Amino acid sequence: MDNNAIKAQVERFRKGFPWLEIDSPATAEHGIKVLDPASQEEACNYLEQAQVAGKCKFVPASGAASRMFKDIFASLEKPNASGETLASKIEEFAFYSEDIFGKAPFRSDDCARKLLTDEGLGYGSKPKGVLKFHRYPEEVRTALAEHFVEGQAYMRNADGSVNLTVTISPEHKELFEQAVAEIRDEYEKRYGVSYNVRFTYQDKETDTIAVDTDNNPFLKEDGSILTRPAGHGALIYNLNRIDEELVSIKNIDNVCKESLQGTTAFWKKVLMGKALELRDRIFGYIYALDQIASSEGHMPYSHDLQACFPCTQDIWAYPEVQALCDEIEDFLRSELCIEMPLPNNCRQRVENLRKKLDRPIRVCGMVRNEGEPGGGPFIIKEKDSSTSLQILEGAQINPDDTKAVAALKAATHFNPVDLVCCLRRHDGSKFNLLEYVDPDTGFISSKSYQGRELKALELPGLWNGSMSDWNTMFVEVPAETFNPVKTVLDLLRPAHRN
Repeated sequence: MDNNAIKAQVERFRKGFPWLEIDSPATAEHGIKVLDPASQEEACNYLEQAQVAGKCKFVPASGAASRMFKDIFASLEKPNASGETLASKIEEFAFYSEDIFGKAPFRSDDCARKLLTDEGLGYGSKPKGVLKFHRYPEEVRTALAEHFVEGQAYMRNADGSVNLTVTISPEHKELFEQAVAEIRDEYEKRYGVSYNVRFTYQDKETDTIAVDTDNNPFLKEDGSILTRPAGHGALIYNLNRIDEELVSIKNIDNVCKESLQGTTAFWKKVLMGKALELRDRIFGYIYALDQIASSEGHMPYSHDLQACFPCTQDIWAYPEVQALCDEIEDFLRSELCIEMPLPNNCRQRVENLRKKLDRPIRVCGMVRNEGEPGGGPFIIKEKDSSTSLQILEGAQINPDDTKAVAALKAATHFNPVDLVCCLRRHDGSKFNLLEYVDPDTGFISSKSYQGRELKALELPGLWNGSMSDWNTMFVEVPAETFNPVKTVLDLLRPAHRN
């Protein structure tokens, strides 16, 4: 990392990030669509009929599962409730085997040591994706294996292929390749598909420096500056390299047993159908606006508004044009909660709408909040005075802003990371997703290194600031579609045992 980059990041630590201006929480009354059964079926039917240039399942799976075992690690030093529960229920976990853990009675320290260290399974240093999550009569499945099964249920391409892009750390590549090799042939035969698996790494060039509590670069023992992965926001670079048009995003630990996956698959199809409905309506409006320009002999749209609208003729004030603008503004307001700023003239109105339409699309599932952690859906005021739907983390909400705090308290849903994205323009070309990131939406978090406090710089989150300038729709999905494994004891929940 060069000195200019270091100086810029230190300055960001010192200045911080600006708070976003929250208009209101997105709720079922305004901002989150609650679909009735007929609308759900309509979305699924649309998915079956729509043309799409390939589908891909994108699974963030980087990093070790150390946070999953935080309390179990602590139990090695001092007995605690989590360690005792692990020992008392050890035989109920999919990773249990008598060869590793022995027979009852089980001691908590012994179970923790054999689970976490190389004395047993070594799970404390392995990634979640390769951990054994679920037991079946004939097999035991890892989290990655459940994504394979899920993928064939709703992400098949016309040729019978299922594409998976999985973000991993380089040091874990061999473990993931082994996990795939153990299941690929059997699952392809069982489900009648072919799997295309791509492993991709978080680019080291996206790492950011850490600073001490005085905002000076954090120095390691050898005098070098400590750098850290800059959060999941760095994965926008990985997403940007995907060629397929329709991408489903779901975290590696959000899986359930196959008997319960029908609900997940159905709602993924609903979200994909809504995304394609949205795509085609937006493409229709873009085509209509381009026809206005081309009808006067102007160049077709080339991603350059001046090329598309080079004149100042009165065509922009025609009643037909203004009626189309009225319709588009009503669509943006009702479907995407976008209130457009007042333009200076008729031509600018068309230009503003054209630019607002021509953006990547995401449809995000939202779950009613019943105490689960996660960012939330809000309507915010943008820098250009328009409004938009955004997913915010708690760290992005100003605790001293009474309106923002009130909006947080009034929020009814949270973000389970259940997204469907459309990544191509109306002409079939790919969006450069890096052009739609808001660099002012990162945040600073508190961490530690070898017992020393530090501050870390998080890039705009993948589904937060990295998608800030996308066209966004929120759809309520049932809680049954959200079954994360944040701690090892979550594997005792019904969704992982039925």
